[in-house]
Amino acid sequence: MKIGLFIPCFMNELYPQASMDTLKILESFGLDVEYPMEQTCCGQPQANTGCAHEASILAKRFLQIFKKYDYIVAPSGSCVSMVRYNYAQFLEGMDGFEHIKNNTFELIEFIHDIIKPDSLHVSFPHKVSIHNSCHAHRELGLASMSEKSVTPFSKIKDILEMVDGISFATLQRNDECCGFGGTFAVTEEAMSIAMGRDRVADHIRSGSEYITGVDMSCLMHMQGIIEREKLPIQTIYIAQILARGLK
Repeated sequence: MKIGLFIPCFMNELYPQASMDTLKILESFGLDVEYPMEQTCCGQPQANTGCAHEASILAKRFLQIFKKYDYIVAPSGSCVSMVRYNYAQFLEGMDGFEHIKNNTFELIEFIHDIIKPDSLHVSFPHKVSIHNSCHAHRELGLASMSEKSVTPFSKIKDILEMVDGISFATLQRNDECCGFGGTFAVTEEAMSIAMGRDRVADHIRSGSEYITGVDMSCLMHMQGIIEREKLPIQTIYIAQILARGLK
């Protein structure tokens, strides 16, 4: 099994340790992982702002780089959602498109659905609350949605429950948006901040020490609010929990 690792552009620049922890986790399962150096942005910001031509160029570049791999794995629900659900407008009918569409996975989704580990040799003796980011939650289906009458589930929690010493806080609103939304945080700054404050407040009320999740972008947004307002909670990307103790 050959894995192509796709790292979101902002994580590459701002969160190199979280990116390296993603690689460590995949390699800990004995997987053959490559990080193609020629990779760039998936094109999501361009698509979201109506720059279809620029997004098309990046989608075609992604296809050419990653179509040779058995699986493409990314530490980002929103980037994976872009490939899986929004690339068709640019790549439909092109060689390799169906392959990348069906075989591009978010990190935790990949571990849960493809690797299916029985245990993890990791310890994190802290109370955490899970932030269900919108794309991973509602498009990739990593957890049940409150607006649907279905049996509750969470692939994220399933994986974290294998971590020794961890405990979970209960939120009042399990799947509310943090307000980041990529370019939304720029074009609707006041609304974005207000939503972020509400989201962080819910995590604090839960008694959580750490907010974790599968999208570093959401955690980045909330961490900015936490630091500016000196709030008594921290964020930690889920790969940084799972990579504890790995060399």
